[in-house]
Amino acid sequence: MEYLEGVLTPEVNAALEAHVAACERCSAFIASYRETPRILRTATVVELPAAIQQSLRAFLRRLQR
Repeated sequence: MEYLEGVLTPEVNAALEAHVAACERCSAFIASYRETPRILRTATVVELPAAIQQSLRAFLRRLQR
């Protein structure tokens, strides 16, 4: 995570980048780790059907009383 956040020392970062460039498995891991937020955003974009929205609003209004 520190590597992806760019907070490693230049020496450690360079060593890690050299390893990742030569290691197919680590390179794939880093690529998938970088893609995870986008994949999750795409997978969780759901439009609630209007009937369920209305039902939920009615339920919440009843709770507030």
